[in-house]
This record gives sequence, C-alpha cells and structure tokens, in this order.
Amino acid sequence: MNNELEPITSDEDIVLVRKPRKGIYVLPNLFTLAALFGGFYAIVMAMQGQFIQSSIGIFCAMVLDSLDGRVARMTNTQSAFGEQMDSLSDMVSFGAAPALISYVWVLNGLGKWGWFAAFVYCACAALRLARFNVNTHVVDKRYFQGLPSPAAAALVAGFIWWCSDTGVVPATVAWFMFVWVLYAGLTMVTNVPFYSFKDVSMKRSVPFAVIVLIALGIAVINIDPPTVMFGIFVMYGVSGYVVYAVRRFKGLHTSVISTSTDEPDERGMHK
Repeated sequence: MNNELEPITSDEDIVLVRKPRKGIYVLPNLFTLAALFGGFYAIVMAMQGQFIQSSIGIFCAMVLDSLDGRVARMTNTQSAFGEQMDSLSDMVSFGAAPALISYVWVLNGLGKWGWFAAFVYCACAALRLARFNVNTHVVDKRYFQGLPSPAAAALVAGFIWWCSDTGVVPATVAWFMFVWVLYAGLTMVTNVPFYSFKDVSMKRSVPFAVIVLIALGIAVINIDPPTVMFGIFVMYGVSGYVVYAVRRFKGLHTSVISTSTDEPDERGMHK
C-alpha cells in the first residue's frame, strides 16, 4: 500500500498516522523460489537430453519445498502470499515439469497417447493442489488426501533417473511409462490416505538409536541413489492403498476428511 495519511479522530484533536507498508517475508520465499528454479532447471535439462540432471532437479525441488513451510513456521513468517507462491511453485515443479520431462523422454514416441498421459498427469496435479488449498482446514493433518504432488513427481522422475542410470532404453519401457504416469497422476486425485509425517516433531528428543538409523539410511542412499530413492517412493506410492485396504477390511472410516462438522461444502466428500 502507499504510505497514506489517515486521520484518527478523538474528542480533543485529530492525529495523522502513517499506514504501515505491507511487505513480503524474504526467507521462506527464497526457499520457494529455489524450489521453483529446481523445476525450471529440470525442464531445461530435459530439453537438452540431460535426464539424470533433470530428475535430480525435481528431487532438489522436493527438498526445498519441504523446507519453506517449516522455515516459515519456525520464524513465524507465514503469509497468504507465501501460500499462493508455494502452490504456484508446486504446479511448475511437480505438475508441469514431470509431465514435460516424461513426454520428452519417451512419451512423445507414443503419439497422441503420449501427450494424453502427460496432460492427464499435469491436470491431476493442478486439481490436487486446488483441492489441497480448499480442504486444508477439514483434512486430518496426519494424512494427505490422495498422493501429494511432490511424491507423484518423484515416482515419475525417479523412474526416469533409474532407467537413465542403469542404461535402460527408453523405447522399451514406453507403454510402462504411459501407465506409470497415469498411475501417479490419478492417484493424486483419489481419496486414498497417505501418511503426511506432519505429526513428527523435530523439537522432541528421540533415542540415540534413531540417530544411528538415520545415519545408516543416508549411507544406504549413497550406495545407489537412483535405485534407493525410487524404491522408497514406490513403497510410499502404494502405501496409501494398503492403508485404505486395511481400514476397509477392519470396517474403519477410510476418508481423511473430518466428520466433526456439518459444513455444506463437505457433503459428498466422506467415503
């Protein structure tokens, strides 16, 4: 806003005060912009045929995206602007970028079916992000409603990274990639619950063995990053369906939408 002068009236006199200028918090938005650059870098590398670097760009964007919200909460710098910026960044890095990378890598060889799969993924990412924004206050914080877009991007980019690292000829897995991209995209817009890890507190003390396990995990990832990272996200990508099946089998409520309110916008969402 402009620094306008507004009168404040009282019984005795009139005082002119200056409106405070609205600003943007720098620190969390730097992480968001860095995540956006990761997605942009991934697209540029894919256009140049550097698919390993392209996939790494997506994974770097994932790490940075997971930090911006935590940094904002730790520094008490949350803002509506930051939320909107984060969604737009996610759409580029985890929606458009994986769709374009997969199309350039192998889906373009399938003709119309190739861009069909790429567009479905991109559209599902947009729908998933929009639904996440409007359902923020009614979803159980312990779970995501559908596969989160960073994990979906990791399924696509992780497979490309693994194939490029192991020397798999893209043309031999074209139709598998077609199915894989559709799986990642459509899973984003399901009601299947995926654990969010948001109830894990970084401020709480943990046993010493936990630190040892974390160190071992880092060491295992360094042995073969493409295989290990892709394997981790494959397990996470199917974990939601396992949780859904177990809840269904036990007769438990399968939706992550809160049922404690009677808001009209929630009707039809409890399944």
